[in-house]
Amino acid sequence: MSTAVSIRLPSVLAKELDHIADETDRPRSFHIQKALESYIEDFADVQIALDRLRDHKDPVVSSREMRKSLGL
Repeated sequence: MSTAVSIRLPSVLAKELDHIADETDRPRSFHIQKALESYIEDFADVQIALDRLRDHKDPVVSSREMRKSLGL
């Protein structure tokens, strides 16, 4: 099921979106959906990383230790 969402974009961004839509022969909504999916995935990754940084029981490993453990 789909839900309609209305947004306002700056003119420059809307023109860039229109250009991409024309170049790919896909509707603007397709590209907005893909961009939003990517943003939500990135946001979730950041939240996980922040949660791990805040967890004092989860040890922080330096890049030197990481390379050594990987044999690099």
